[in-house]
Amino acid sequence: MLPPAFVEIAQLGKTYETPSGPAVIVRDFTLEVAQGEFVCLLGHSGCGKSTVLSILMGLNTPTTGGVVIAGREVDGPGTDRGVVFQAATLLPWLTVRENVRLALDQVSSRRPRGGAPRSVEMYLEQVGLAGQGDRLPRELSAGMQQRVGIARAFALEPRLLLLDEPFSLLDALTRMELQDTLMRLWEGSRRTVIMVTHDVDEALLLADRIVLMTSGPAAAVGKILDVRFARPRSRDDLVVDPEYFWLRDAVLTFLEEEAQGGSEPLCLI
Repeated sequence: MLPPAFVEIAQLGKTYETPSGPAVIVRDFTLEVAQGEFVCLLGHSGCGKSTVLSILMGLNTPTTGGVVIAGREVDGPGTDRGVVFQAATLLPWLTVRENVRLALDQVSSRRPRGGAPRSVEMYLEQVGLAGQGDRLPRELSAGMQQRVGIARAFALEPRLLLLDEPFSLLDALTRMELQDTLMRLWEGSRRTVIMVTHDVDEALLLADRIVLMTSGPAAAVGKILDVRFARPRSRDDLVVDPEYFWLRDAVLTFLEEEAQGGSEPLCLI
């Protein structure tokens, strides 16, 4: 028996009015995500992945349908959701420690009495930034700034973690290091995660399921693939597993068919 849905996205649609008429970005997007599941949304640029994620964040309102998280309908932003964007959204006048402490202060009132205390230093150590708390964001590399963003998101102890292509602006080596950091943090907490990515190999490394979206306009769920590799995972183990190549080929075939049927170029990263 499948576990009950923790996140329910029902017939989600988003339409914008333009001078030339309504522009339908997403239509009838429906998905259920179990508690503790790691789901990746993958598709061509402009297919509405980030639109769906922004609605989950509460930063955008749907035209049709809705989102329910743990039995509560999303009607705006909330600290029950941790968010990491493409570029680190740190407050530049605050130190690394102060940026993470903002998250801890936001959720201090909901922490149960007698629970183990959480510290900024603990979260910084978990993302490899021990001893960096007094530095300002401008003194950090892009990868280190994203580490701060990840630490801040986990410090919220969110019910749902939403990641919008958080590693896409980083070089390949830094991207791999941060993927490993994210995997380690997720293994320790098993937060429910919905992540937007363009990177096929990243999705195969991280996800329990890959949700492939059709090319826009009026994008929807096109195909869902189960990723059943044992956890914890390593790249070395994945690339010798025949299932890895079958899944990768299935994703690329879907993307190629969508590219041929629409105007979007094929993107393999």
